[in-house]
This record gives sequence, structure tokens and C-alpha cells, in this order.
Amino acid sequence: MPATLELMQQIVARHAALGLDSNADPQALPVDDSPRAISYAAARRLGFIPADAEVVARAWQRQSDRTGCFDPESWPREQADFGIPSGPRPDAFAPCPPRLGLYAVLPSAEWVGRMARAGLPTVQLRFKSQDAAAVRAEIRAAVEAVRGSSSLLFINDHWREAIAAGAYGVHLGQEDLDTLSTSELAEMRHAGLRLGLSTHGYAEMLRADAVRPSYLALGAVFPTTLKAMVTPPQGTGRLQAYARLMRQRSLVAIGGIGAEQLPEVAASGVGSFAVVRAITGAADPEAAAAALRQAWAALPTEI
Repeated sequence: MPATLELMQQIVARHAALGLDSNADPQALPVDDSPRAISYAAARRLGFIPADAEVVARAWQRQSDRTGCFDPESWPREQADFGIPSGPRPDAFAPCPPRLGLYAVLPSAEWVGRMARAGLPTVQLRFKSQDAAAVRAEIRAAVEAVRGSSSLLFINDHWREAIAAGAYGVHLGQEDLDTLSTSELAEMRHAGLRLGLSTHGYAEMLRADAVRPSYLALGAVFPTTLKAMVTPPQGTGRLQAYARLMRQRSLVAIGGIGAEQLPEVAASGVGSFAVVRAITGAADPEAAAAALRQAWAALPTEI
């Protein structure tokens, strides 16, 4: 066991230095000397939730089997080790641009129209109401607001209404996947609706990727007070690991992102970043949006 503990500690020390730690669990210990047990304990020590630690452990075991050795210095990053298929993706949702750029999440059709006129490449209507008629009307108004512009409009949650109104796409959370049937997913695909899915770590990424969506949202990268999160902030070290693993997908970083965070976000290689208050909370939203677009365009985003 001392040698096993040493390997685990080596993983933790090496990858904590790379920013993969968050809310660490110092009590986690390997139960045997297999790569899977050692890497599971190390991932828990680094603060990954149990479901994510299990994904890391399986990937590390596959990596060890594939290479013929257990290398504690080499964090798994190959898609095959995570069970992600390569090549064409049958039954995939319609693609969206690999780089969606500045992605503004907005509370009303009026805001959507303002940001479309300001030239934002991607906008999302996140309209909260229990009134079904009001939801339908707001979605129709948002679709009309981007008509004739270059902005791509995603609708948060209300996928049937998005199809009916002719929206470009819809964004759903993990909880929405729990309620969707295979036939409903097929209905969305056949309608040509683009699908974006929220993810908060390895397990949710793999689950979302299996649906073959148009893009994956990775977060929350930084602390945010806009909604209660079940997982702690992922941080830029994890964001980079996720982006490398999913580098062939369209990716959006989300959560607590403003102008100050853009260099770290861009360094991960994601092609887009989502903001809420950085625009809606600005004294001059159009000027804030223009500054964010210019700052992003000036940064290298290739990994």
C-alpha cells in the first residue's frame, strides 16, 4: 500500500499544479493497487465528484491497458480511453459553427433584438414564465428580432415552441435530458433544430455527447450567482482538459466569465464563451458587447 499511496500522491501533486483540483477530498484512498483504484482515489483527492472520478478511473485503466503501463504523469485525454467513438456520427443533430464566438444569454426578445442589431454572432433567449402563451409569444418575437441579421438564436428549454417559431436551435440542461424520450430527441433532429447541452464535468459531458448535440456548454468555469450549481466551479485547468478531450466538438465555456477571464478561457481552445451580466448588467450593453468581441478576436484560441 505505501507504493500505491505514493502513486496516488504523485498524481494529485502533478495535476493539482495543472489546475485540476477543486474542493478536494483529503480522505480518499485507493482500495487496491490497480490503475483504476489509484486514479479514482486521486481524482477524488483532486475534488472530482464521484461520477466524474469514476469516468477518470475507467479512462486511466483503458489508457494503461492500451499503452502497457500505468503512467501517473499522464492524465487521460484520448477519446478512445473515454469510450468516445471516432468518425462520422450517425443520427447527429444538425451542426452549428465550430466557433460560436460571443454567446449572449438574454432575458427577453427585446434584449435579443438589441444584441442582434449590435452584431453578436450567437444569442440565447432565456425567458422565464409559467404562462405558456407568454412563452410562445416571446419566442416568436425573438425569432422575428433576429430575422435579417447574422445572429444565431437558441431558445432555452422550450424546444417544441422553438421548432414552431422557426428558431435556429435550443439549449437544454442535464435535467431536461432526463425527461426526453428517444422519439422526442428524434423529433428535434428531424426538424433540423440545433441542440446545445449544458455539462458540468466528465460524466455529464459523456452523457451529453452520446446524444450527438450541436454543441456542448462547459461550466461553470468560474463562480456565478445567477443559478445554484450542484458542482463547484470547474476552473480553467479542468476547462482545458475538457476542451482537449472534446476538441472535435463545438464548445462553449460558461459561468462567471467577463473581460478579465477571457485570456484564460481562450487558452483552453474553446470556440465560444457565454455571458449574461457582462452584457445585461453593463451601463452600455452595446459597447460592452463590442469590447468583448474585440478582446476575444485578439486572443489565440487554438490548442
